[in-house]
Amino acid sequence: MSDRIFGAVGLFIAILFAWSATQIQESFLSDAVGPKAFPIIIATILGLASGAIMLRPDPNPTWPALGRLTEILAAIVVMLLYAQLLPELGFVTATALASAYLTWRLGSGPLQSVIIGICTSIGIYTVFHLVLGLSLARGPFGF
Repeated sequence: MSDRIFGAVGLFIAILFAWSATQIQESFLSDAVGPKAFPIIIATILGLASGAIMLRPDPNPTWPALGRLTEILAAIVVMLLYAQLLPELGFVTATALASAYLTWRLGSGPLQSVIIGICTSIGIYTVFHLVLGLSLARGPFGF
């Protein structure tokens, strides 16, 4: 039963996401695909995955232990804080902090997590901003 509820919630979110993507105002200077395509693709994938979960639920679902649920909740809080702090800290700093925390919680050592967070942040910045020319949130350091 819990899988079907989870699938229904995911399907509802997918529908809301697709609807909100259709509300995006297109500029007269947009490319052939437009800004709506990527969010609609994500909503479609989420909807299909949620539908599969609803139609074929796990016969014996097991819930994680309380400690593991706390870890999941902490990861959600980190992602919410990431979204809130992105404009203030900038893409590179916010991404490095979030990546470092998440890799640490996934089992890396503290120093290794900091290195991974910094490398992840710089790598994504290089690909999306320097190579593809996309605009990313600038922080107090200008990047």
